[in-house]
Order: sequence, then C-alpha cells, then structure tokens
Amino acid sequence: MSIKLPNSIADYIEANTRLDLDGMMEHFHKDAVFIDNGKQHVGQASIRRLLENEGIAVKAIFEPDTVRDEDSVVVLEGPTHGDFPGSPLRFTYRFTMENDAIKILETTVWA
Repeated sequence: MSIKLPNSIADYIEANTRLDLDGMMEHFHKDAVFIDNGKQHVGQASIRRLLENEGIAVKAIFEPDTVRDEDSVVVLEGPTHGDFPGSPLRFTYRFTMENDAIKILETTVWA
C-alpha cells in the first residue's frame, strides 16, 4: 500500500481478519455511522449488530489491495471472502476519521 494507514484503520482491518468483533468495535467513535450499501447504521449498538449479523456470522474477511486518500477520507478497495453467495466480492471501504477513531465507514460492493 502506498500510504500509511491510520492506526485505528489498520487495527480494525487486523481485527476483521481474526473475526474479532470487540477488536473491530473498539476503533469506532461513540457516535459513529456505518453506511452499508446506502443503509445507515448509527451508533455503536447498531454497528455492532450489523457487523455481528452480516460480517462475523458469515466469516466475511476484507483483504484490501489498494488504498488512497480522497480529501481526508481513506479509501480501501479489495475482495471480501466468506461463507456468503458470490464470495469473494470486491468492496470499497471509505473511512472518515475523527480524533483517531472511525467516525464514518461507508462500504459498497462492486456490481
């Protein structure tokens, strides 16, 4: 990767590779928003349910292979594989940070 990831993002990705829900959650701002293919999940409780039900449950692991900075938004792209139809699918993750915490995470799957 050509730019150094903020520690919180690198730690989030590493926790995801271990399917460690608590490790993933510790990097979200208390008022974080997770936008999953256009659907908003606001606050840590809602984000935890999303990650548990749609990520951990199907063993979805994101493996970024590209990274770029777009106006202070860190954009990662790469495949996500797991126990779900069509695996692996290519995703884009857009991280907006606030005080070294993930304030907004937007994920989209490539069509």
